[in-house]
Amino acid sequence: MKFAVLVFPGSNCDIDCYKAVEDSLGEPVDYVWHTATDLSAYDCILVPGGFSYGDYLRCGAISRFAPVMAEVAKAAEQGKFVLGICNGFQILTEAGLLPGALRRNMSMKFRCHDTVLKVVNNTTPFTIDYAKDEEIVIPIAHGEGNYYCDEETLAELQANNQIVFTYSDNPNGSVADIAGVSNVAGNVVGMMPHPERAANSLLGSEDGKRMFTSILKTWRDRYDAASIR
Repeated sequence: MKFAVLVFPGSNCDIDCYKAVEDSLGEPVDYVWHTATDLSAYDCILVPGGFSYGDYLRCGAISRFAPVMAEVAKAAEQGKFVLGICNGFQILTEAGLLPGALRRNMSMKFRCHDTVLKVVNNTTPFTIDYAKDEEIVIPIAHGEGNYYCDEETLAELQANNQIVFTYSDNPNGSVADIAGVSNVAGNVVGMMPHPERAANSLLGSEDGKRMFTSILKTWRDRYDAASIR
C-alpha cells in the first residue's frame, strides 16, 4: 500500500503524518507537493494540518484551488482513502469533499491539549480497529475547529452514520459535539484532532495508531477480495 502526504505552503504536520505511516505501518509513503497533477500511484492520501497559505481569507479557502485538489477529488470518487486532519479537514470541507464548515472556536482562543473522543462509527476504513463507542485520547491544536452544519445536513449525517467521532467534552463549540465526519461512501474522513500525534507511547497516547492500522487492514482486505475474483 502506498501513501501520499500532501504538502501546501504553510503545512506543518506533514512530517508527523509521514512518520506515523513509516513507524506504525512500514509502508511506502511520499511527500507530494500541492502542484502535483497525478495521484494515481497512491492508495491513501493524507491531507495534514498546519496553516496552508497562512490561513488567509479563510482556513483552507486557498488550498482548495491547488492543482492537487482536483486529483484528490478524483481519488475520492475512485474509492481511494482520503484523510484530512485539522487544516486538512478544513480544506476538504472547502473543496466540497465533506459536508459542513469549520468556524472560530467558541472561546475565540487557540486550543492545544489532549481530548477524549468517542468512536461513533467504527465501520469506516479509518476506524475498524476501534470498538463502537470506545473512548480514545487524541490531541487537538486549532483555533478554527468549531464544526458547523445546518439542521438538515446534521440530520443527514446522523441518518447516514457519517459522524465518525464526537468530543466527550466539546472544546470548541462544534454542533452535536462533532469532531470528525465522513462522506456518504465512508472513504473520505475529516477530523480536527491529530491521530498522528498519538501514534506512539512516547507522545503520551497510542490511540491514534489504530487509525493507520485500520487503513492498511481495510486495503489488504479489499486487495485480497479483488485477487480472489
